[in-house]
Amino acid sequence: MIDVLVIGGGNAALCAALTARGAGASVLLLEAAPREWRGGNSMHTRNLRCMHDAPEDVLTETYPEEEFWQDLKKVTGGKTDEALARLAIRHSASVRPWMVKHGVRFQPSLSGTLHLSRTNAFFMGGGKALVNAYYRSALALGVAVRYEAAVQHVELNVEQGVERSGPRFVAAVLESGERIEARTCVLASGGFESNLGWLREAWGTNERGEWPADNFAIRGTRFNQGVLLKDLIAQGADAIGDPTQAHMVAIDARAPLYDGGICTRVDCVSLGIMINREGRRFYDEGEDFWPKRYAIWGRLVALQPGQVAHSVTDAKAVGRFMPPVFRGERAETLDDLARQLGVPEAALLETVRAYNAACRAGTFDHAVLDDCRTEGLSPPKTHWALPIDTPPFFGYTLKPGVTFTYLGLKVDARAAAHFGGVASDNLFVAGEMMAGNVLGQGYTAGVGMTIGTAFGRIAGASAVAALRAAGTPAPPLAHAVPARDHEHA
Repeated sequence: MIDVLVIGGGNAALCAALTARGAGASVLLLEAAPREWRGGNSMHTRNLRCMHDAPEDVLTETYPEEEFWQDLKKVTGGKTDEALARLAIRHSASVRPWMVKHGVRFQPSLSGTLHLSRTNAFFMGGGKALVNAYYRSALALGVAVRYEAAVQHVELNVEQGVERSGPRFVAAVLESGERIEARTCVLASGGFESNLGWLREAWGTNERGEWPADNFAIRGTRFNQGVLLKDLIAQGADAIGDPTQAHMVAIDARAPLYDGGICTRVDCVSLGIMINREGRRFYDEGEDFWPKRYAIWGRLVALQPGQVAHSVTDAKAVGRFMPPVFRGERAETLDDLARQLGVPEAALLETVRAYNAACRAGTFDHAVLDDCRTEGLSPPKTHWALPIDTPPFFGYTLKPGVTFTYLGLKVDARAAAHFGGVASDNLFVAGEMMAGNVLGQGYTAGVGMTIGTAFGRIAGASAVAALRAAGTPAPPLAHAVPARDHEHA
């Protein structure tokens, strides 16, 4: 019988598999996607938020635990389990050498990524390279991998007379009907963001009679359907999180339904104004640095009429943000720009006039929280407020892009799943499937990979500890079988 069954194929699953196999356990990893689409949302990532107390290779200056915690606390509005959040934060300080050991390479932060050289370590080649490196290492160590192996049900067993443990994992049942038993299991199969019907149900209708989720795009994989999340909750697993909360970004409205990834993001919001389809502003575009606040805009746009908004800038913004892949609308006059964007001309002209009149002169500096602000305007723009008065004018039409959902399974410091407040002793959870323990709302750049990496490794180690507690000796790592004998569809 397999020692550790890992269900999922992204960063958290791979970290669990590598950790368990590194401790000598036999490991089988089940990935629902075909080989060419392996890796879930992780293949669209590009960096990891890291605590560090001194400059370290690609990381500059310092980013201590308390600052990381305060950043996370701010974006979540306090909706986070501090103990689990700090566990992930502390883990981030030591994980990079382990990642390098498994083939991941890092590079300095990209030009135009404000402040991230201090807080985030970038993967050379992005998330796809990270995923490929982990798979190469896993296969070389003897982890068995199966693709197109979607699990539809997890069998649990409650041992009679055993009060110290919640239900135990017994087996995974694949869509094909095949049943796979294992001594322990790590669930890391993602959230439910790809399940359009579940998103529609969660968001319901708004006061205008719209179904907001009908206008969402999914930035990542189409394979995160939430099948096992729903299955475990139905079997009594403790859930955590609001199903409408998610890492949700305002992305180009022309983005594909799935797998648009980071290239669909538009980063000029803080350099101009955001208007809805009625030509009105609806939130402070200068609230904080873009890496800390970019992920609020998807939800904000989702609350607007038609779930659409437009970022409007002028020539002064050119060259100050990462150029988007898709070209925006361009016009020499605001009237013409309004026509191109399909917003009422008079409303846009009045919005810009009021905004320009409220701008107070200061020293513009997009690298700091500067003193360029509005006065007497609601909503205000608290930083980087420059008049929109220099043609050509630009407009980018945006819609909500869901990265991953925050509804998940409640865990403890061992990453153990809970049932009625009691931890299972052989079922563990990592990655998006438990991220809601740390992310009740909001997001800050790179923290999803921090959570997945930390709890992936914790879950893998906890699975091995459970084996030992049950008296199951792990075979020595030298017994690994060549990779070609392990990877199959």
